[in-house]
Amino acid sequence: MLLAAFVCAACGLVYELELVALGSYLLGDSVTQASVVLSVMVFAMGVGSLLAKRFTRRPATSFALVESALALVGGLSVLLLYGCFVWVGHYRTALVGVALLIGILIGAEIPLLMTLIQRIRRQEAGRAVADLFAADYVGALVGGLAFPFLLLPMLGQATGALLTGAVNAVAGAVVVLWLFPREPSPRVRVLLWGLCGAVLVVLAVAAALTGAFERAARQALYGAPIRFSTQSRYQDIVLTGAARVPPPRTASMGYPPHEVPGEGSQPASRPAEDAAAAASLRMYLGGRLAVCGADQARYHAALVQPALVGAHARVLVLGGGDGLAAAEALREPGVREVTVVEIDPAVVHLGRTDPALTRMNRNALADPRVRVVTADAFDWLRTAARGGQRYDVVVADLPDPGLDEGRKLYTQEFYGMVHRVLAPDGRLAVHAGPVAADAFWAAEATLRSTGLRTAEYAVPADRSCDGPTDWGFILASVGAPRLRPPTSSDASPGSLDAAALRIAVTLADLRRPAHQPAPSTLLNPR
Repeated sequence: MLLAAFVCAACGLVYELELVALGSYLLGDSVTQASVVLSVMVFAMGVGSLLAKRFTRRPATSFALVESALALVGGLSVLLLYGCFVWVGHYRTALVGVALLIGILIGAEIPLLMTLIQRIRRQEAGRAVADLFAADYVGALVGGLAFPFLLLPMLGQATGALLTGAVNAVAGAVVVLWLFPREPSPRVRVLLWGLCGAVLVVLAVAAALTGAFERAARQALYGAPIRFSTQSRYQDIVLTGAARVPPPRTASMGYPPHEVPGEGSQPASRPAEDAAAAASLRMYLGGRLAVCGADQARYHAALVQPALVGAHARVLVLGGGDGLAAAEALREPGVREVTVVEIDPAVVHLGRTDPALTRMNRNALADPRVRVVTADAFDWLRTAARGGQRYDVVVADLPDPGLDEGRKLYTQEFYGMVHRVLAPDGRLAVHAGPVAADAFWAAEATLRSTGLRTAEYAVPADRSCDGPTDWGFILASVGAPRLRPPTSSDASPGSLDAAALRIAVTLADLRRPAHQPAPSTLLNPR
């Protein structure tokens, strides 16, 4: 019985973490998702405990029914919510409903398990509670660790939830049909066997169809043929659009063979086909558009080129694992070294091997002047600042400041460390989201609070990419930054000339708020 309590607790915590993770991936606000899921489930567990009092006369049968229902709802929860997000909408309402139902079923377990334990061996209530809660809490520990380190990386969210549901169903059947075979009548026992078997069949069928379901959902979500998708440790990565050559199927980096982008030697280049493939490419990271081939040249030119006017021998790119910012920096003569710090090795792998991406970044990640470091930018900067490293140009091509995973990268602490690795006359280029957003001006105030001076400019985005209406950029330096067009004859086709830069500065000034927001810090992110 204590083993059953251990297993049920582990399964219950996996369901909670699945809901939190899915909401964070789809909506990006992990704090809100965790708060909603955990508070609703804890409340629902109390409701479930009260409801379970009505079923303690036949605790074994009731427990089997509860575990079967929990296995079905919890196991299918990821597929149900993902399908709701893609086709139905009202995701938050569905999330609350699923969390409420799972919480009620989890809450009903403890009273029923306590009654069953007392039937096996009568003992003091305090001792019984201590034993049961010890098994429950240890099970929660195992489930909490198994989710991020075993289930998520090896099986993914959907399959991991389905497997957890199967374990739940088996645990309920074992308790009733092995430990308490005499409680249910023979007819009820047969029905319980059938119910458990039916739940396992439903979960197995769902597991077999998960691949087709995900492909259909992604097709509906992204609206274009998906030629590559995978779930890395950090995010969901999707590429749409054409590639000039189909990627070879390999299993490097631990990906399943059908999920690995092209690598190795490529056929001879066909410029027209390569250019068309590059223009149609879109990369989505965590469900959000990160690269649009149609306007990436304008974006990266606007981000990188103004910062290169001046000394630029050593360039640091924070983020930018796709190689596009590095490629833009390498256009400028005199760049001797580019260091790219990217947290997700799967993005770097794509930047090195995907045919359309390598066409766009001109194989920048294979250039001997480029060094790629796989690390969190915040942690890496801390070490670099202590080590006395200095860079002429720092390019922050990072997640949007409105996302939870990006907020620490727009704080006083982060910019303070960037300031320490800047050469005395160095420049920092930052993309801080749309210029009309509060987060953009919070980033500008935060930069100035670290002793840097700033110049803001905004560039209209290509409407065909379905992204933001504009990109907001900040150029920062110790002295007053000067926005000037690039001098290289190899400047990107999307580079801004002097007139375009004046317009960009004017657009940013028009959106400047009347009241400057406070700087952002780790303890008080804006």
